[in-house]
Amino acid sequence: MEPKPTSAARTSLSHIMTAVDTNLLGTVHGGVIMKLVDDVAGAVAQRHSGGPAVTAAMDGMTFLAPVRVGDLVHAHAQVNWTGRTSMEVGVRVVAEPWNEAGVAPTRVATAYLVFVALNPDGSPRDVPPVLPESAEDERRYREAEIRRSHRLARRDEILAGRKTS
Repeated sequence: MEPKPTSAARTSLSHIMTAVDTNLLGTVHGGVIMKLVDDVAGAVAQRHSGGPAVTAAMDGMTFLAPVRVGDLVHAHAQVNWTGRTSMEVGVRVVAEPWNEAGVAPTRVATAYLVFVALNPDGSPRDVPPVLPESAEDERRYREAEIRRSHRLARRDEILAGRKTS
């Protein structure tokens, strides 16, 4: 398969947060942000792989600042690493406050997700290799390989019954 550059599938989604998105504290539910993260990462995975891809793992989800009603939230994602049938997608989430004109967006969350590309019968299919385009992309690729080795070790422990969470 021909490699695809990181820029080929890079995608952003934006959403204005409303009262429906909030918890009892008046801030946006973490699950709402997680869904936005999964949505943008899924779009990137499908664009990169050229077809259906499903979430296999979400790790490294870190919430850095609260999001409030009226904030315009942007989720930016790209493929960091690819294996034979899987790919890691990194997501950065920023929020623009609705009541503070001219204020730079604040980073509110980051996450790493793993997607597996699927054939119509539901079996895994090969994905094109990702081609890092910058020193930053190279760093992301190397760090994704480290995360992958940790995920696989954890998965093996869980499957062996040594870990339950």
